Amino acid sequence: MAGKNLSNSTVTKADIVEKVYERIGFSKKEASELVELCFGTLKDTLKRGDKVKISGFGNFLVREKEPRKGRNPQTGQQIEISARRVLTFRPSQVLKAMLNGEDITGLKDED
Repeated sequence: MAGKNLSNSTVTKADIVEKVYERIGFSKKEASELVELCFGTLKDTLKRGDKVKISGFGNFLVREKEPRKGRNPQTGQQIEISARRVLTFRPSQVLKAMLNGEDITGLKDED
């Protein structure tokens, strides 16, 4: 089945802070500040419309969508869908291979 979630758990920002705290040895406050700084930088970069590329993980890209005509499925009435910005994510070849249990040696990240 396409899009099936293989796990029932969700990783939260608090879980990431906990991992940073355990692995790097920062205090919990320092780990929290570091994670907040990373996510804040990502958000600010994307808000400006710039691309974020994380080697071995993937690319985040903001796309502009033009206004378009749509239809209300309940009434059938035609409506105008306004222009908007959408966030897309393209996983790297390395991440795709890891998720599928493939050998990642020799794989390069591509745009």
